[in-house]
Amino acid sequence: MCKNITFKIYFFVIFLCLGKTCLAASTDIEYPSQDWSFSGIFGTFDKASAQRGFQVYREVCSGCHGMKLLSYRHLSGLGYNNEELKALSAQFEITDGPNDDGESFVRPGRPSDTFVSPYPNEQAARAANGGAYPPDLSLIVKARADGANYLHALLSGYKEAPKDFNVPEGMYYNTYYPGKLIGMPQPIYEDGVEYADGTKASELQMSKDVTTFLAWASEPEMENRKRLGVTVISFLIVFSILAYFSMKQIWAPIKKKV
Repeated sequence: MCKNITFKIYFFVIFLCLGKTCLAASTDIEYPSQDWSFSGIFGTFDKASAQRGFQVYREVCSGCHGMKLLSYRHLSGLGYNNEELKALSAQFEITDGPNDDGESFVRPGRPSDTFVSPYPNEQAARAANGGAYPPDLSLIVKARADGANYLHALLSGYKEAPKDFNVPEGMYYNTYYPGKLIGMPQPIYEDGVEYADGTKASELQMSKDVTTFLAWASEPEMENRKRLGVTVISFLIVFSILAYFSMKQIWAPIKKKV
């Protein structure tokens, strides 16, 4: 019995070590650390940056990548009012139905609709991208290690390949992608969009803005969660102090008698 328990513990330790080794090997690329407004326990999303990032997603990224977990009404969290959401969602056509005749029909989008996918199905997406499936971006920041820094580095990591580096047809050189070869062409270029607020649309600015938007999309309730966490921690600190002094007050007479 003891031998079996010892063997299981030994196997578990080996498994953990191997797991850590594999994890280290898969994340051996160091991404430049950016100063994100949403970092830290008191961090909040820069709403202006996130709105610009939504514009970058809509005008650049949405041609290939969907966000099926996000509805247009969720954008109210970035400061859009109801009228703006209605006007925004109405720009898209939604296939709905069936109607009274049992047929599907196309209607303007509503704020309650999820983001329109660029493809009708996965097979169509793969066919349009040489067999590769563009990942959904709803949770992309949470789905990648060091998500925000990874995404920012990836978007700004397209460079001219060294002369001795072979780049196959249909692949692109990216200094922050494993193997330095990626199937996605460079999506962001200088002045690729014209920001509504007049901000200069440099490559780095666009990369930072769209990353901020996708970080918000991955966890739109982050600010509420942090506020709740700070409130709970503050309560526990105050409660612990009161409990300590109450204990001293209760036990002081008993200690004197002893």
